[in-house]
Amino acid sequence: MSAQMKAACFSEYDKLEQVVLCEPKYMTIVDTINETQKHYEKEGINIDVAMKQHRHFVSALKDQGVEVVLLPPLEKYPEQVFTRDIGFTLGEKVYVAEMAADIRQGEENILKQWLEVNQVPFYNLTGDRIEGGDVLIDGQTIYAGVSSRTHEEAIEHLRSLMPDYEVISVPFTDTYLHLDCVFNVISPEEALIFPGEIHGEKVKMLESRYDLIKVSEEEQFTLGTNVLSIGNKKIFSLPINKNVNKELRSRGYEVIEVDITEIIKSGGAFRCCTMPVKRSQH
Repeated sequence: MSAQMKAACFSEYDKLEQVVLCEPKYMTIVDTINETQKHYEKEGINIDVAMKQHRHFVSALKDQGVEVVLLPPLEKYPEQVFTRDIGFTLGEKVYVAEMAADIRQGEENILKQWLEVNQVPFYNLTGDRIEGGDVLIDGQTIYAGVSSRTHEEAIEHLRSLMPDYEVISVPFTDTYLHLDCVFNVISPEEALIFPGEIHGEKVKMLESRYDLIKVSEEEQFTLGTNVLSIGNKKIFSLPINKNVNKELRSRGYEVIEVDITEIIKSGGAFRCCTMPVKRSQH
């Protein structure tokens, strides 16, 4: 391994080279923090099934030539599977978040240890409430969701740290936890959206920039928006979201279907479970 690893992420859809995941070994619904969890609260999560599905996802990523880094799961962090939120790579730096929910505070330290050991440059957003699920990058534009987990002041700080980028705040309703559960950029021209959650003016702005693929209420419940692009028009999506997948295929995407329905009971799918460290620039 080279002395210093490079971080690089300039979009949501460039070729994914290295990504951080964590097995759902201790995944439980402790506090119902979103609509999906409320629905599954009584049923709970079958860890064996979740682990098996996660392993399948990891091997599918490796089959596509992606280097997968697995952080060690700890029993005190039941939502560690959602690595997206503990940090995000923008440009050539990883920004490590401070987690808003008590249940998740401390998860970011495990990521920091890995970054330090591998000498990956990172910036510690101490005192800022901002989570990776609310941050999307597309070239010189960064979309930052204003949510219960990500505050306007933190976005303002991000703006000051990234003067060469246009950082756009996107407020949305509190039905969903993070912006990437209602909006997701899949190419320079196309994005997925679940209508009705994002403020009207912002939707108009997004419509002017992208051809928006609308996700139905039924497929939104199974997080149709929360796909993962790995470059070359290849996208990970749930088999259950048939309309989304059909729409993507009709636009020339290769849809890689992996079933992680046990994991989505906790309210996050493919994008939530992955934190890209490196995407290649064309």
